[in-house]
Amino acid sequence: MSDATDPSRDASETTADDPVVYAVTLAPHRSLSPRGFLLVMGTIAVVSFGSGALFVAMGAWPVFGFFGLDVLVLYLAFRSSFRSARAREYIRVTASAIEIRDVSAKGRTSVVRLNPFWTRIARRDDDELGTLELALVCGPRQVPVGRCLGPIEKGRLAGELTAALNHVKKGVVRSRF
Repeated sequence: MSDATDPSRDASETTADDPVVYAVTLAPHRSLSPRGFLLVMGTIAVVSFGSGALFVAMGAWPVFGFFGLDVLVLYLAFRSSFRSARAREYIRVTASAIEIRDVSAKGRTSVVRLNPFWTRIARRDDDELGTLELALVCGPRQVPVGRCLGPIEKGRLAGELTAALNHVKKGVVRSRF
């Protein structure tokens, strides 16, 4: 029996010469570029300042501060969104391991390694929306993947991971004969 199919083998025993069957980097989508952010914030600031100046001219000067507060709150919300976009998820499938490395927006990293021969794909699909949840399951361990993706992208990722796992499993079957 090949030791690659041995369930007692630790999936963290990967070697540098292990061929990569599949690798992907997943990141949250942000549709607003830094230049677009400056344009949006500039437009909001000009409109708020103009509206605030109008209220000051009418004698309602305290309203001017609330317009400035609105700009500040929007700025902080956009900055928070950009900060959360730094999160990344790296998935790598080799002949001996599946490695899922999750890097949070704050830089904290967690790594999960699974044996590809004992791993299956679990997904929850909706007829209208597509794939809502996607996870890799190895024994009692269930690791969600692609949380930052939309339903269509999750479905595509599920197909690619299934193909990669099938490739790994078929490669071992062929090498035994």
